[in-house]
Amino acid sequence: MKDVPKLVKDDPWLEPYASRIEERGLRFKGTRSHLERLGNGSFVDYADSHLTTGIHRQPDGSWLVREWLPGARAVSVVGDFNHWHPDADPLDRKDHGMWETVVPAGAMSHAQRVKLHITGADGSVRDRIPACILRAIQDPESHDFSGQIWQPGESYRWHHEFDPSGIKTPRIYEAHVGMSGEEGRVHHYREFANTTLPRIARLGYNTVQLMAVQEHPYYGSFGYHVSNFFAPSSRFGTPEDLKYLIDTAHGLGLAVLLDVVHSHSVKNMAEGLNDLDGSGNLYFHSDDRGEHPQWDSKCFDYGRPEVRKFLLSNVRYWLEEFRFDGFRFDGVTSMLYWHRGSTSFDHYDKYFVHDVDEDAILYLQLATSLANEIRPGAILIAEDMSGMPGLCRPVAEGGIGFTHRLAMGVPDYWIKLLKHTRDEDWNLDEMWHTLTNRRHGEANIAYAESHDQALVGDKTLAFWLMDQEMYWHMGVDDPHPVIDRGIALHKMIRLVTFATAGEGWLTFMGNEFGHPEWLDFPREGNGWSYNYCRRQWSLVDNPALKYKFLNEFERAMQDLGRKFDLPGNQPANCLNIDHGNKVLVVERGGLVFVFNFSHDHSVPGYQAPVPGKGAYRLVLHTDRPDFGGHDRLDDSISYEVNEDGKLTFYTPARTALVFAPEKPAASGGTSTVD
Repeated sequence: MKDVPKLVKDDPWLEPYASRIEERGLRFKGTRSHLERLGNGSFVDYADSHLTTGIHRQPDGSWLVREWLPGARAVSVVGDFNHWHPDADPLDRKDHGMWETVVPAGAMSHAQRVKLHITGADGSVRDRIPACILRAIQDPESHDFSGQIWQPGESYRWHHEFDPSGIKTPRIYEAHVGMSGEEGRVHHYREFANTTLPRIARLGYNTVQLMAVQEHPYYGSFGYHVSNFFAPSSRFGTPEDLKYLIDTAHGLGLAVLLDVVHSHSVKNMAEGLNDLDGSGNLYFHSDDRGEHPQWDSKCFDYGRPEVRKFLLSNVRYWLEEFRFDGFRFDGVTSMLYWHRGSTSFDHYDKYFVHDVDEDAILYLQLATSLANEIRPGAILIAEDMSGMPGLCRPVAEGGIGFTHRLAMGVPDYWIKLLKHTRDEDWNLDEMWHTLTNRRHGEANIAYAESHDQALVGDKTLAFWLMDQEMYWHMGVDDPHPVIDRGIALHKMIRLVTFATAGEGWLTFMGNEFGHPEWLDFPREGNGWSYNYCRRQWSLVDNPALKYKFLNEFERAMQDLGRKFDLPGNQPANCLNIDHGNKVLVVERGGLVFVFNFSHDHSVPGYQAPVPGKGAYRLVLHTDRPDFGGHDRLDDSISYEVNEDGKLTFYTPARTALVFAPEKPAASGGTSTVD
């Protein structure tokens, strides 16, 4: 019998596409072998664009300037060092579209501004930033961006080693450095390291995901319109400051992921890669495929070897130079399909036959393979809403090589539910289906909300639940039915998502304590205000306010995850759905979760089937006073499983309970798992 990829063996519905999946695997193997030969036997060494192009100081003190500009008619390097004179330092055309020159020792120096003066194939004459520039800075008066030579005398001295392979269940805190402080300004890498990272560690997270690190000209793009792919955003500090942040995180036991954008690039010619040599394409497709109409940006040509090498080098650069522990790849759905995701995915043909960019699939296979070779155990997350089979399976099994995909339908479900459905009409069957509907064997990162729900135009869960009442009734001594409902459901929504919807977890900075306002970056429409582009930590730190309740529950939920390896890779099992009482009972990882979504119906003596025999202990519940609950439960008693295999307990309305089996102690008594 002909051997078929394991991906197909595990999913018989893929049998009609086995040859296509096998073709993808063979193409990957052939391409990787070819690239290894080009790298003198090393795939990693092949990905060296950041080392061989750009501006680099040589051992003799001179400066090598090299750039790939196959369509250019003339190129020179200009900057502070030669008073921006376009004729002073011309580059010579070399083979394979390369241009280069050597600037004598002493002519250039660290921190000088620099650009390339390019006469394009179309006759255009523009000053452009080199593609692999390691730092770009904005003039405070003209607001123009320039490249900056970044060759400091001393390298950053790392203090902490970190192995991401130790993180089997990522619990991710998504963060934006610039808006991580309370003041109305852009905050810096070192501020984040010294003030925000300790908060994240105290909450019990094991991973930080950093947005907006790659340089972007428009702050309000949230970092997704990248212009300079190898340059850490200078708004937040220097490259050494970013290294300090990552080093500090590693010292706190936190992995650090880069929200990397390889799905598209900013259109801007002044700052980015668009039409760099005047030929009309170069890094991007020259026809309609090079345009992303929804994002107003440019789409990469993943089939062009130089473009693929550029992006693979970018993967290597961030892993090696800054010691990131993996990536969240933005916009993967847009990469996978020529329609950029603007269709329904209602048939397997959509993944293998119609409008699929096979060059993009090959690139992603190479990128995940390279990341694993450089950083074994790297966490690789795909932002994909299409459900491409095999996206999160190893390449050797017929997959694309990501470790996780974002469970993007879950936060959409919660927002839709809160917008359109009364509490008493919530359908528990629909809830269970939405939370658990994912491909078997492909890990998901669950989340109830991310930065998307926090942006102007939408609302966070807390805002949907409590809205303007949050401004007036969050005092500890101020009982209010809207706030009471909101806090109760906020905890339950997070816990049921955490318990069932993925194999990892994510929250966005501030959402864990119900940050009361949306995000709105400085822009013309708001008078360039930073008022909504910050995080008000003083709210959660104020003991007189109820935000502390949500924050304390988050800490307890993450502690539960740490102790019991949750969410984990074991699937959740539905033990009981009780529509009359609005009670959902779920088992996962040996724990039993009970969710009473009724708004007014508490049930004493409630019985539910549970695995095993013996006794259970209540290890977490949302009704604790320090979580803003009403203290109606006793977690000091033991709950015995009866002869029918059922557990009997009290389930208050709008409350979640978590039971763990008691284990025999060495003395013959019982003890609860620590």
